[in-house]
Amino acid sequence: MSTGTTDLWDLSGKLALVTGGGRGLGRAMALALAEHGCDVALVARSEDQLKKTAKAITQLGRNACFCPFDLADVKGIPKLLDGIGKEAGTVDILVNNAGITRRGAATDLPMADWDAVMAVNVRGLFALSREVAKRLIRAGRSGKIINIASLMSQVSRPGTSAYTASKGAVAQLTKALAVEWAPHGINVNAIAPGYFKTELTEPLYTDRKFDRWVRDKTPMGRWGEPEDLTGLAVFLASRASDFITGQVIYADGGWLSTV
Repeated sequence: MSTGTTDLWDLSGKLALVTGGGRGLGRAMALALAEHGCDVALVARSEDQLKKTAKAITQLGRNACFCPFDLADVKGIPKLLDGIGKEAGTVDILVNNAGITRRGAATDLPMADWDAVMAVNVRGLFALSREVAKRLIRAGRSGKIINIASLMSQVSRPGTSAYTASKGAVAQLTKALAVEWAPHGINVNAIAPGYFKTELTEPLYTDRKFDRWVRDKTPMGRWGEPEDLTGLAVFLASRASDFITGQVIYADGGWLSTV
């Protein structure tokens, strides 16, 4: 097998499962993986968004399948993967991008909101990662798991206690699973985005005061765009990252590096 630079980034013959793949960061990463030869299975709650992303993937000449699913339903995850397996094969690459947030002062935040955030961002992520890993281990196959953490894995802002706690858990869980599954050839890493422009963050970047705060605090002087994550996602999914595991890589325009 050639060890040329091009081959290191080639994902031909691989199947990636991208959660939250219908829009925003998930869509951008799914398309980037497809551009590098990957077939893609998409999971999100909105069927309409999934259909649009799947169509864009097929236009790139790759196979795509999708399944509307709420990751809070952890009991349904084995059946979800069974369905993907029958249609597309064994998942080689898992991108745990799906996530939600509930804002509010910690003294007032309803416990139902706390539970909802943890159910998707932590419990669902763990359950899906574990099920994918079980299947890879049984098949004697290596794999790549990419979790989407956050700046809030390391810092916080008022009103984000549930989200901050969940993303802190994602960062530590990344390390724990990396250590446990390394003997099986499964790499587990995380990408921690800074402030990115997506549909979910539109209320923030259209707020002139908050927009200015982000730009002033970020050395690169701008918000991230979904495409700013794509190279990192492809890298962590490819052979180029075979000796990298248990890492949380911040893509934040330098936000964490300045005061």
